[in-house]
Amino acid sequence: MARLICFNKPYGVLSQFTPEGQWRGLKDFIGVPNVYVAGRLDADSEGLLLLTDDGQLQARIADPRFKMEKTYWVQVEGVPDEAALDALRHGVQLKDGPTLPARARLIDTPKDLWERLPPIRVRQAKPTSWLELTIREGRNRQVRRMSAALGLPTLRLIRAAIGPYTLDGLAAGCWRDAVAR
Repeated sequence: MARLICFNKPYGVLSQFTPEGQWRGLKDFIGVPNVYVAGRLDADSEGLLLLTDDGQLQARIADPRFKMEKTYWVQVEGVPDEAALDALRHGVQLKDGPTLPARARLIDTPKDLWERLPPIRVRQAKPTSWLELTIREGRNRQVRRMSAALGLPTLRLIRAAIGPYTLDGLAAGCWRDAVAR
């Protein structure tokens, strides 16, 4: 039976077991042998990372051909208007082409949100807001580029869900076994 691990990756941790430069590796958190990351998160992004010992499951989760939805909580500088949300819902033009339509909505600060270390930069004159964004692609730094294209720089990015798997009840730096679906 395939092993599947849900891990709440903190800021400053790479999506690989070995550390590199200033960034920590997964080995500091997960001591399970023979599991591999299914999809990646940048070191400056947080949230749900899935690991498995099953190559087919890994491909089903990570390969864009399977279009598994990924939901993000995005703290942005500024407050998006309805036109910005509609742009996300219809696809945003990036340098490497338009994105697929996303589900996008304004949300309150996520419940049970952990502190980020180091904290985000705060500018007193600029309000921040949270978006929930669900995409089916996985281009390099896509969510950050989408928000930037709308004049809403990303301050904090947290992946909350991948398909049916979620962060629910999982503290930063902790992991749990999940049932592959």
